[in-house]
Amino acid sequence: MASPETRNPKRWALLGAVPAAALTFAGPSQADIYKTVGADGVISFTNSKATHGKLVMRTEAERPRVRMPSDASPARYGRYDDHIREASALYQIPEGLVRAVIQVESDFDPRAVSPANARGLMQLMPETAERMLVTDIFDPRQNIFGGVRYLRVLANLFNGDIELTIAGYNAGEGAVMRYGGIPPFPETQEYVKRVLAQYRVNRSPR
Repeated sequence: MASPETRNPKRWALLGAVPAAALTFAGPSQADIYKTVGADGVISFTNSKATHGKLVMRTEAERPRVRMPSDASPARYGRYDDHIREASALYQIPEGLVRAVIQVESDFDPRAVSPANARGLMQLMPETAERMLVTDIFDPRQNIFGGVRYLRVLANLFNGDIELTIAGYNAGEGAVMRYGGIPPFPETQEYVKRVLAQYRVNRSPR
């Protein structure tokens, strides 16, 4: 990790950490997702129905689809509130942070595709979407749940440090670990600033 002299001394933290071991990725990516709570209180997520857990996200096989025009309607900013609230509560990531990431990533356009091929509301790369058990990357609910799940994985990996979590979302966890902090990429450094600024706005009293 970078020394305190090279990092902002004000530490941001993500509350309600979920043990890293509780996030399970084994098995095929095309499956429903179930939540179980063990006797020790550890929350686990799996795509195995045999666990008899509570179904929290239903997925379906990705199918060929006609690309739809981008969504520029002002109503889009409130269209996914239920999905955001559900994913935020499930993965214990602040709702304001989820909204900030979506705002910066896609401006709430579920059809957004970046030059790097990141897709959907939370701009998931296809490889990341597969890791997060997302089978339809353009489905708003699946995209949000996959993106928030990835934020949870990053928050666990970086001990709740919100700056490193956001940096990892943009540049990948490998880059953050390689540089021992926010990578020296202008895009990533600007991204972290923008997401944190939007998060502050989202947390401010309305």
